[in-house]
Amino acid sequence: MSTPSKSDSKSDNAAFSVEERGIDLVPAEARQGKPIDMLWMWLGANMSVFYIVVGALVVYTGLSFAQAIIAIVLGNVAWVVLGFDSVQGPSTGTATYAVSRAAYGPKGGQGLSVLNWLTNVGFEASGLSVAVLAALALLKNAGVGSSSGLKIGLVLTGLVLMVIIPLYGHATILLVQRWVAYIAIPLLSIMGIMILTKVNLGSSKAGGWAAMSVAIALVMANGGLSANCGSDYSRYLPEDSSKTAVFWYSTLGGMLPSLLLSCLGAALASVIASGSDPIAGIPKALPSFVFVPYLLYVIISTLTGASWNLYSSGLSVQAAGVYLKRWHCVLLDAVICAVLGMIVVFSSSFNAYYSDFLSLLIVWLAPWGAIYVVDWLLRRGKYDATSLLAGREGIYWRRNGWHVPALYAQGLGMLATTLWINSPAFVGPLSSRFNHSDLSAFMGIATASLVYWLLARKSVPQEKPVDVPPVPVVNTPALVLPTRELVDG
Repeated sequence: MSTPSKSDSKSDNAAFSVEERGIDLVPAEARQGKPIDMLWMWLGANMSVFYIVVGALVVYTGLSFAQAIIAIVLGNVAWVVLGFDSVQGPSTGTATYAVSRAAYGPKGGQGLSVLNWLTNVGFEASGLSVAVLAALALLKNAGVGSSSGLKIGLVLTGLVLMVIIPLYGHATILLVQRWVAYIAIPLLSIMGIMILTKVNLGSSKAGGWAAMSVAIALVMANGGLSANCGSDYSRYLPEDSSKTAVFWYSTLGGMLPSLLLSCLGAALASVIASGSDPIAGIPKALPSFVFVPYLLYVIISTLTGASWNLYSSGLSVQAAGVYLKRWHCVLLDAVICAVLGMIVVFSSSFNAYYSDFLSLLIVWLAPWGAIYVVDWLLRRGKYDATSLLAGREGIYWRRNGWHVPALYAQGLGMLATTLWINSPAFVGPLSSRFNHSDLSAFMGIATASLVYWLLARKSVPQEKPVDVPPVPVVNTPALVLPTRELVDG
């Protein structure tokens, strides 16, 4: 079996040089960086207006401001999954869904990799759509009317800009997200102060426990459970990096912007009735002179934010067994993203599409996150990195590439989430029976965790590393983009 090509040099992970490595194990000589890099990575990646939208939607589910804050805090606890997910990167040197093979088996993990790829494509299309809508609003403000040709041109332009960063790869993404964080922190702080001076925190009435459960599920689906690619970005850290530091920097990097911006969105919901619209709604609470800078920031943050989804989706394609070069996967995603982006832009129903998309993610993400963490605990964080990519020669091959306990746990966990989900797209039978509550995340996590622990508690701790022959490598031509050496020379 062939695998993605491998690079032995450190230079392929320099900023603005094309990274050729995919899910291949990162060798010791290519390791670099510090755990605090994960803080800046996830701060920049999550300085997004989407969290303001989520905070507003929490209030619109029927909660008071105080209840919304409680729901936002509880929902953001899910970011610990990103922290656990990131810890495996330095110890294994490979991406999240390659590590996930330890729990599911090489073949069992392929289906989850496909689901993660589809999830990332959805976020990419959402980011592209919002950037285009913001650009249209900006042009309208300048007196330029909308047209089909203009929309198509903006989608294609946004796509090109969005693709550049993930084509370069890991080091470039980390650097750009740090820059985004530097810009976003003061800008969003100023915007927050402007909004908070107008809020009326007593304008909404208290809701019941059913509305609270729906809100918590919404926050979890849009936050920590959906950022399920921590090792994709921590895998280049030295193997002896502090696990505690990697965990907390990754967790807080995602949690802090999500928590604060969602709370800001909840406050915004007391000012306007359309805070769920990041283009037409949120600017109504801002002074007119902030309108243009705000839209420019929306364009920049959504395009750079979607870049890490593009990068991780490419790694997920490889983990699914489609052995394309990493940058081939990025271009494949870009084509699909363009089609979906045009559908959303021309439909004028972004809010509906995004709400339906978010509401269904939790069906598979909640069980997956639970199994991933329980498996990590059972094996005490120790993996045979070579076996993760070795196929039938490795210890994770088990029953023809499948790990039955994880498959049972995933299936039953997804059944539990489906029975309890309350979303615009689908309402589960138990949710309907119990006042339209949404316990999907909790039931999915509890069911998958318990089932996997019961079935794997004896076998997983006994798995020991084995000698695996070298994995064959396919050498394909590298993508040529302007590199630092070319620019300087």
